[in-house]
Amino acid sequence: MKKNIDAPIVAVTVYRDRALVTRENIISLTGEEKELIISQLPTTLETDSVRVTGRGTTSVKILGVRIESIFTPEASVERIAQLDRQIKTLQTQQESIENQLSSLQIQLNFVEHLSEKSKTPYSVSLAKQQTNLEQTQELLNFVGDKYLDYADRIAFVKQQQQSLKAQISALEKQKQNLQTPKDNKSLNLIVFIETDRSGEFELEISYIVDRASWTPLYDLQVDTIDKHLNLSYLAEVEQNTGEDWTNIALTLSTAKPGVGSLPPKLEPWYIDIFRPLSSREGKLLTLRRSTAGNTFGITGEDEYEDISATESQDEVESISAEVVAATVAKSGSVVTFEVRGGGNIPSDGTPHKVTIFNDRYPSQLEYIAVPRLVSFAYLQAKVTNPPTGVTLLPGKANIFRDLTFVGTTDLENIAPNQEFKLNLGIDEGWKIERDLVQRQVEKKLIGNRRRVVYAYRLVINNLLSIENSLKLIEQLPISRNEKLQVRLNEVNPKIKLGEMGILEWNMTVKASGKQEIYYQFVIEYPPESSIEGLNI
Repeated sequence: MKKNIDAPIVAVTVYRDRALVTRENIISLTGEEKELIISQLPTTLETDSVRVTGRGTTSVKILGVRIESIFTPEASVERIAQLDRQIKTLQTQQESIENQLSSLQIQLNFVEHLSEKSKTPYSVSLAKQQTNLEQTQELLNFVGDKYLDYADRIAFVKQQQQSLKAQISALEKQKQNLQTPKDNKSLNLIVFIETDRSGEFELEISYIVDRASWTPLYDLQVDTIDKHLNLSYLAEVEQNTGEDWTNIALTLSTAKPGVGSLPPKLEPWYIDIFRPLSSREGKLLTLRRSTAGNTFGITGEDEYEDISATESQDEVESISAEVVAATVAKSGSVVTFEVRGGGNIPSDGTPHKVTIFNDRYPSQLEYIAVPRLVSFAYLQAKVTNPPTGVTLLPGKANIFRDLTFVGTTDLENIAPNQEFKLNLGIDEGWKIERDLVQRQVEKKLIGNRRRVVYAYRLVINNLLSIENSLKLIEQLPISRNEKLQVRLNEVNPKIKLGEMGILEWNMTVKASGKQEIYYQFVIEYPPESSIEGLNI
């Protein structure tokens, strides 16, 4: 005995490039059923991924499953009738437009005829001085104004006429497509069972579907007063699987079921002596490279094991709008987010945002200045993902400094206990002056070499109301010739010269405070030579 049953979707776990769909229903069995049929499953279903389990008050043996392709005629009678009504309404408007156009054309023709007929009589009247120029000008103005008026109105009505024609044509094309017989393809799942008595049986079906994904999205708001980062972890979920997800338990997972359960195998790493390729050989090599690739199988059932979640407690500081966050669970490196409040994701292929969680991370704010290039200071925040935090997947992040939008950035994969930096743009709370205070070419040669002395003074003013740290970076020129030597002669405050001629001061400047920096360097070179690239 066959029994058609309904098993609605109750839960969906979305991975980065697919989704695990779970359907459930409680079925009343009489004991005579042999086949349970679930209809209208989407064609995006991966047939090898189907799993069927159940429990109930009666003993049931699941003998096997089979997937069948079903082609059903598209129900289009009601839609065709709706299109007919729309076409008739537009055709009525089109008739009215055509009548207006005919009326305006008659009036325009009359004005043109009046102009032609009045030319000779007015010419004679002007010659006999029976009509003055003022009366003639009034007639010309009248004829011209009327002509322009009717011409403009005709052009406008013709535009309406063309628009109606286009709308009618589009609707008629839709109607023609619906009138052409078409079949919609879907899948039927047949579950073969064996039972000998009546009872209730709770059936659970799960399967993987393609055309579903989720992408991380972040809002990062840095509070420069209490030096914290408010991180909103969002997700953009989209699916075009062929079935809507309505009022379901939505879970987002970082697992990668499509990567494969076996480690990749190393192939021999060949090297050879380089030889130029002919034009034909080069094209063949490019073709081979473009068609090469690896194929990985779907992972085992352990990729879809349930993960027990521990619900995090959200702190409520004041009565305000509550952002519904997800319950976060970790199992090894795999993290799942159970979205609270259920999910409603239609099969329309458009992104739908859901909130995963909100959190506050301590941050270290640091200002960075490179006065040789720009006279501004840039604010940078150093943030550490807590050891108990979750992995932040690569995604787009909107950055806010206090309540001001700064810009966007792309976050890399950030593991727990890993530090990351956020650039927060220019801060005008610093004033930096950089002056060349010495440029002296020594007249006396030393060891048959000419010496030029350069010195800079920098004045840093902290205009902010609080004490802040600043990293200031300057640069000495680097010689690419052994005959040309650059030497740091004096620096205050004292620091060591870094690689590639970098001078870096890490300082703390009090609120409304000031700091001065001075450094001097010497360039020595043969007197008969000239220096290039020395942009002072």
